[in-house]
Amino acid sequence: MNKELIAEVERDIEVELRKQEAIEEVTTTKVLNAFKKFKVNESHLNGTTGYGYNDFGRDTIEEMYAEIFHTEDALVRNQFISGTHTISTTLFGILRPGDIVLSINGKPYDTLDEVIGIRENPSSLAAYGIKYEQIDLLEGNKFDIEKIKERVSKKDIKLVIMQRSRGYAYRNAFLIEEMEEAIKTVKEACPTTYVMVDNCYGEFTDIKEPTDIGADVAVGSLIKNIGGGIAPTGGYIVGKKELIDLISDRYSAPGLGKEGGATFDFNRKVLQGLFMAPHIVTEAKKVGIFAARLLEKLGYEVSPKYNERRSDIVQMVKLNDPDKLIKFCQGIQSNSAIDSAVTLEACDMPGYESKIVMASGSFTSGSSIEISCDGPVRPPYVAYLQGGLTYTYGKIAVIDAVELLEK
Repeated sequence: MNKELIAEVERDIEVELRKQEAIEEVTTTKVLNAFKKFKVNESHLNGTTGYGYNDFGRDTIEEMYAEIFHTEDALVRNQFISGTHTISTTLFGILRPGDIVLSINGKPYDTLDEVIGIRENPSSLAAYGIKYEQIDLLEGNKFDIEKIKERVSKKDIKLVIMQRSRGYAYRNAFLIEEMEEAIKTVKEACPTTYVMVDNCYGEFTDIKEPTDIGADVAVGSLIKNIGGGIAPTGGYIVGKKELIDLISDRYSAPGLGKEGGATFDFNRKVLQGLFMAPHIVTEAKKVGIFAARLLEKLGYEVSPKYNERRSDIVQMVKLNDPDKLIKFCQGIQSNSAIDSAVTLEACDMPGYESKIVMASGSFTSGSSIEISCDGPVRPPYVAYLQGGLTYTYGKIAVIDAVELLEK
C-alpha cells in the first residue's frame, strides 16, 4: 500500500490517539487502586478444585470488580462460556413467570433471540411465561425518551434492558451520557424497575461505566475487553447485592449461590487480564481509529468516524457486497497469529439466523479483543472489526486486509 497514504492517515489521527491515552490513564488508575485496596498478593493467584469452597482469590476478584464498577456485589466466574450465557443467566435470575422485560434500543443482539423467545425455543423466557416488549430507536439511533417514559410509567415492567455496543445493528455504541438520560427516565417513571446493561465491548472505553450512571446491573464477557487478552474464558456480572444473589442462585443452584465454583488456574489469568485491560482496550480503539480513517480515505462508509467519540471497541465498515465482506474478513484472518492459513467461508453458527463470516485467529478461541472481524451475510454487508492487542499488530492486519479488499 502507498506509504504516503499511511503516513497521512497517521498524521490525521495523532490527536485522537492521544485522547484515548488520556482515558487509559484514568481507567488504569481505577484498576490499580483496586489491586492496592485489596492488597493482592501471590496467594490470590492460586485456584481451587472440586466444589471450589473457600476460594480466597476468587472472592477477592469479585470484591475488586464491585470496587471498579462501584457496585454492591459482583459475580466473576470461569463457568460462564460467553457473553450470551452471562446475559441469559442474568435474565433468568431476575425474571419470574408473568414478568415483563422491555428492551429500549430495539431488538437485542442476534444470539439473544432464542433466549428471549423472539425465535421459538422451548427453553426461552417466553416458554416460562415471561413477556418481552421493545421500543425501537428514533431516527439517528437515539433513545425514544418519551415512549420509554410513557411505557415504564405503567409500573408493570420488571426489567429494562439496553445494549451498549452495536451488535450487528448499524449504529454507534451508546455514549455514557445517552445511557444516563435513558436510565434516569426509567427511574423517574418507576423507581422499582430494574435496569440491566449489556456492557460487552464497552468496558474501559470511557472513564465511567453504566453502573456509575444508575444501571442496577451490568454484564460482560472476559474474552472481550476486561479480560485483557489473557483471561481464557468467563464472564462477569456487577450490580446490586439483591440482584447478584438471585443471579448467583441461577448460576449455580438455589441455596448454593456464590459459595462454590472451582477456579483451577483461572485466578492468576483473570487478575493479570484485568490489570492489562485498560491498556489493551486503548490499543484496540487505536486500531479502530486507524482503520476508520484509512477506509474513509479510500471511499468506504465507516462508523464511527476516526474523530468521533467511542463507547466500544467495534469499528464498522459498510461494504455493500457479500464478496467484499468475506474478502475483508479473510484479510484479517490471514494476518492473525493463530490459524493464518485458514480460508474463511460464511456458515451457519449457533444462535444466529443469518450465515456469519468470522475472522478470529486468536490464542483464546472466539476472543474479540485480540483482533477479529465478522459480520452477518445480509445487506448492507457490514464488517465489524474489533480488537488488537497492540496498535502496531492491528495496523499491519488492517493494511493487509484493505489491500486484499482493493484488489
